[in-house]
Amino acid sequence: MNSPAIGRIHRQWNDFAKSGDVDGLIGLYSPSAVLETPLIPAILDCPSGVLRGHDAIRHFFEEGTKRRPNELVRWYRADKYFTDGKTLIWEYPRETPSGDQVDILEVMEIERNLIQHHRIYWGWFGTELLIRTAVNKAIAAKS
Repeated sequence: MNSPAIGRIHRQWNDFAKSGDVDGLIGLYSPSAVLETPLIPAILDCPSGVLRGHDAIRHFFEEGTKRRPNELVRWYRADKYFTDGKTLIWEYPRETPSGDQVDILEVMEIERNLIQHHRIYWGWFGTELLIRTAVNKAIAAKS
């Protein structure tokens, strides 16, 4: 069963993220939402990949937006998603018509027309980039 909110969130999340519209993104999340991604420690220099609530999630999106453009973030995806009416899932595949991009799977739990829990899973290509970044940071810190 597909609710209108599922299709709207699928469309708007990508549009807001791509354009750097942090206010638009935050408007899609419940005030008590949880965001999980391995990018959190890389961007915010914190040990956990979990953020809770609008303020923490907003800070992450603001910092992430400042670090663009990144040639490996192409925002290419098929215009399709999977849902059971509560969970929304879509992929940003590694292979795109214009070259490789960070490969990501988005999983969102939707209730009351808002994102309650958002988990972002990285594929082998993106994970390799995160590992390389962490190693380079560790080397620079020792110098």
